Amino acid sequence: MHPNALLDMATELVRQVLRLDAPADTIVSGFLRQHRQLGPRERHALAETAYTLLRQRLVLAHLAQSGSGALERRLAILAWQGTDSFMRRALGPNEQQWLEQVNAIDRSGLPEKLRHNLPDWLAQALRNEVGEDFWPLVAAMDNTAGLDLRVNTLKAKREDIQAELAEAGIQAELTPYSPWGLRIAGKPALQKLPLFIRGDVEVQDEGSQLLAALLAPKRSEMVVDFCAGAGGKTLALGALMRNTGRLYAFDVSGYRLEGMKPRLARSGLSNVYPAQIAHERDERIKRLSGKIDRVLVDAPCSGLGTLRRNPDLKWRQSPKALEELQAKQTAILASAARLVKPGGRLVYATCSLLSRENEAIAQAFSEANPGFEFLPAAAALTSAQVQGADALDSQGYLRLWPHRHSTDGFFAAAWQRKD
Repeated sequence: MHPNALLDMATELVRQVLRLDAPADTIVSGFLRQHRQLGPRERHALAETAYTLLRQRLVLAHLAQSGSGALERRLAILAWQGTDSFMRRALGPNEQQWLEQVNAIDRSGLPEKLRHNLPDWLAQALRNEVGEDFWPLVAAMDNTAGLDLRVNTLKAKREDIQAELAEAGIQAELTPYSPWGLRIAGKPALQKLPLFIRGDVEVQDEGSQLLAALLAPKRSEMVVDFCAGAGGKTLALGALMRNTGRLYAFDVSGYRLEGMKPRLARSGLSNVYPAQIAHERDERIKRLSGKIDRVLVDAPCSGLGTLRRNPDLKWRQSPKALEELQAKQTAILASAARLVKPGGRLVYATCSLLSRENEAIAQAFSEANPGFEFLPAAAALTSAQVQGADALDSQGYLRLWPHRHSTDGFFAAAWQRKD
């Protein structure tokens, strides 16, 4: 494709993602579906340009104030993630000169807000959470996340999959904590590899895998994944149960549960029962009250722990939205707790970095439910064969940070219902 045409496409994609009226991954994938003539390299350049713009929105908007022409074109040029030579061929002499001048600016001397690229409320909230680790956290969230895989232990062994990937020219390292994880640099196309088609692996962040380890379901138990979504954690739980017992996958979204079907078919699991529920007090839940061995509540949250993958969230979330989420999280956890039988385990989790969605919700639950005994994360994870579990434990909670653990940001709290 001619460089001018591709830059025009990048400009249009920038215009669409800056509306912030839908998740960026939805906008980008929809845009690329409309342009099926693009090759893999062109598609990658366009997608990464959009995500780079969302990561660095404030500083790029500041730098784009100079120059001439459409603002979205200037932003696309500054955020461009294809080759430099390609971009130079798309630019006229004046634009090339402008770009050289902008690239010569020392960004380390810019105001803090332009260096952290966060809305004020979120920057302050993260400073309150991590203190001196604020800038390392910002740097980690500005990096593109690697690709983590969970080996389906029903079908394969981690070392065998690592070797098979190496034969395909893909280097994979063992994840440091999860006993089933592999980490790959970059984003190779896995969907056409036999190991993916066979259901031997699933794409799943190491932090998400550790939530399954914390719940630690056993053979023949009754287990509920209360907010199952597209089923990544459901599949991990089913493998830990060795395809025995009953695993209920509840979600209010039938669309998300539909997304589980092809993954479920590949996985070889036959103990999973997906079910759409109307709300957290659905009749299906009442019928199972006090009968479930283990319940995972991966609650709806701000998603701010996933900013490496979803940089648009920092612009699409707000303090008011967080208040509404906290009320929902409290209600969902209280309802899910009713399912747990005496001696059973309950895990509350989010992919948020903020204590108001995490520790605050867990502490309030503990105070309101003396019939549940708090379980320290390190001990529970160690018994689940998680290596280095002490490094994941913060005051008894599982706490994962992009800059400390190279995972998405995750939180989890565990309790056991007293007999």
